[in-house]
Amino acid sequence: MIRRLQMYSRNLEHLVEERTALYKAERDRADQLNFMLLPGPVVRSLKECGCVEPELFDEVTIYFSDIVGFTTLCQYSTPMEVVDMLNDIYKNFDSILDNHDVYKVETIGDAYMVASGLPSRNGNRHAVDISHMALDILAFMGTFQLRHLPGLPVWIRIGVHSGPCAAGVVGIKMPRYCLFGNTVNTASRMESAGLPLRIHVSQPTISILQRTDCQFEFERRGETYLKGKGMETTYWLTGVKGQDYDLPVPPTAESFQRQQQDLAHMIQSCLEKRSQGSGRMAQRKTLSTRQRRREKEEGQGDQQPEYLHLVDNLTTYM
Repeated sequence: MIRRLQMYSRNLEHLVEERTALYKAERDRADQLNFMLLPGPVVRSLKECGCVEPELFDEVTIYFSDIVGFTTLCQYSTPMEVVDMLNDIYKNFDSILDNHDVYKVETIGDAYMVASGLPSRNGNRHAVDISHMALDILAFMGTFQLRHLPGLPVWIRIGVHSGPCAAGVVGIKMPRYCLFGNTVNTASRMESAGLPLRIHVSQPTISILQRTDCQFEFERRGETYLKGKGMETTYWLTGVKGQDYDLPVPPTAESFQRQQQDLAHMIQSCLEKRSQGSGRMAQRKTLSTRQRRREKEEGQGDQQPEYLHLVDNLTTYM
């Protein structure tokens, strides 16, 4: 009986260890999913007390970008093609973010919002990291091709602004880490007032970059009207001294206007080329099938061994 009790105790301990390991693995997977949805400090605060106190940040940098002509692209694409397009673009954006100290806030349709300097403060590095990230994203867009519309140029506008903002989790169901303040609105206006394949940067961000060791290259755009803000001095971020980002050449104002007017025709042309290409592929497939059938029939009529066809002059070798 004592021996049986000892065996039962050992089996019970082994079972407890096994179940504990499974529990820890499931807990780690759940924590990993939570950390993908919310910042780490926010997740820990929600787990400990069930709420998150809003926090004020004195200086952060916010990035906005969207796709030029997205409405027209959606008009000539199926819903699944639109989803695949955004997924292809934003998966690459997400991989670029992993190389920088930034936090992806959210995506709203074709709009992509990123911030740095929160929830963990990083001094003046927030403007530097956002600028490097914006250059990497712009370089990627220079090589990106749509799967369902190959050959069609895909342009994005990028806007960057720095300043104070508040952040916190609002509501109970489906909590999200949201940013509030005039800095968010100004960053959005910087994006909408920008031009395709350009990084539109505000004066406060340029001032922060000039206080750092990084030698960013930028051009003064001049006085720009921002909706609800009035006239502001803005700049184009063009690169970093000593580094080659291989950025795409931005279109001129005339070519941009022409492309906006002809975008629908360009999409229709790509669709026609795609349909013609698929038709030619189907035709080649049909021809190859017929050719194989014909060769098979001819092979049945000629009973000569297959290896003898490899010899040019059979009598010479016989």
